[in-house]
Amino acid sequence: EFARSNGVRLVFIEELQERGVKSVMEEACSIVGRHPTYLSFDIDGVDPAQAPGTGTPEIGGFSTFQAQQMLRLLGGLELVAADFVELSPPFDVGGITAWAGANIVFEILCVLAQAARRRVK
Repeated sequence: EFARSNGVRLVFIEELQERGVKSVMEEACSIVGRHPTYLSFDIDGVDPAQAPGTGTPEIGGFSTFQAQQMLRLLGGLELVAADFVELSPPFDVGGITAWAGANIVFEILCVLAQAARRRVK
């Protein structure tokens, strides 16, 4: 309720599944525009079947493939910093979440590099 009353656009998994990642991310990018942007990626949004190593798993979360898609669609943003949070190794099963997390961080670094390259030109 706080977010809505303060103009924050929320997207729940049902809308993401219905509209698709590309449509949702295009809307997100249009809201952000060309402003310097900070990205925070919380691994507990990924379904625990693919990322169980978090303190607050969300059954029915998005997939690791959807996470890759989301991040790759941020390539045009003026990303200036980012973080990756909520990985909890004691809850990880066979390193699944660490593997997914490493890939997600790689994708974030790629977006940061794209933005940095644009700033240098």
